[in-house]
Amino acid sequence: MRILHIINHVQQIGNGIVNVAVDLACLQAKEGHEVAIASAGGDYTTLLAKYGVKHFLLDQFRKPLTIIKAGWRYRQIVHKFQPTVVHAHMMTGVVLASFLRGNSQYSLVSTVHNEFQHSAVLMGLADRVIAVSQAVANSMIRRGIPEKKLRVVANGNLGSPRRKSLQDCQPIPLYHPAITTVAGIYTRKGIGELIEAFNKIALDFPQAHLYLVGDGPDRSWFETIVQRTGLSDRIHFEGFQPEPQCYMLDSDIFVLASHRESFGLVLTEAREAGCAIVATDVDGIPETLDNRQAGLLVPPKDSQALANILTQLLSNPQQLHKWKHQAKQNLERFNVVRVNQETLTVYRELLNSHHSAFSNHPKPCRSETDFWVEKLP
Repeated sequence: MRILHIINHVQQIGNGIVNVAVDLACLQAKEGHEVAIASAGGDYTTLLAKYGVKHFLLDQFRKPLTIIKAGWRYRQIVHKFQPTVVHAHMMTGVVLASFLRGNSQYSLVSTVHNEFQHSAVLMGLADRVIAVSQAVANSMIRRGIPEKKLRVVANGNLGSPRRKSLQDCQPIPLYHPAITTVAGIYTRKGIGELIEAFNKIALDFPQAHLYLVGDGPDRSWFETIVQRTGLSDRIHFEGFQPEPQCYMLDSDIFVLASHRESFGLVLTEAREAGCAIVATDVDGIPETLDNRQAGLLVPPKDSQALANILTQLLSNPQQLHKWKHQAKQNLERFNVVRVNQETLTVYRELLNSHHSAFSNHPKPCRSETDFWVEKLP
């Protein structure tokens, strides 16, 4: 197959959508497919080149002139690369690939990562729509995407070509007990509730520390809130870290307090590292935690419920140990090899259906063909 992935950029900034696209491109190229990525570029171009993945520059920034130029550039890329499959991972890419298909015979696949965004319904322009969890698939059906278009390929990033193996990671020494999150520092990730929950338990557990690994537009606002709590010596803003597993390996509890979360890839990494997991009961998170078998769930936007669960774990070493053990079970299904194989199956199914449709299309008789040839100038 000749596979073209479209993504906004390939920067190494902890964007899960970008990471999934890069993983797929590398593994597909490793299997012998001709693979390219069209994006605005970024740090991962070196890794892509190592795996033989071509990179085409495609700036999809949403300004009228830029989009016009992107359309012209996209046509050039398709003409040069001649893809049999175009896989769009973000909204702008699927719109370009759908409306500028022209006479190209490629099959169009999209992956819905953030179905809670209003624009996610546009991912339905593709011939096949991959949902990263069953919760995402159900949401897209409710929003009008035909069920026959949808395929569920659960996310996973363990064994990623982007990452060191866990055995090669050097743990960063933390104060204990250590509570950690790895997330964008903005409201949707529940950073405010996590800080508030820690504030509620801080007096009862004076040795506990909270590590916020990540960056984002709301960081300065949350830093101001922490200053007001008087806990700035115990709540640590660590910024973006290219190897967050180094924090997870020395953490006792990992928290993901998101208000919305299609899957929660970071939870698979925290599970592999052996953290006890606490996360919000939203969207695809229960699936990522084996429906409560691998972690504890709390309602979103509820700092008191989160504080109660943290108190239970920190005051009961046996429970803490139990949930650390539970987290590490049943991890094979989160391997990138499985994600890639299931994605390739979606491609093949779609290509076969297009081939069958083309084969069954009635061909014009010789006299009809001759008639149209005669009309050509």
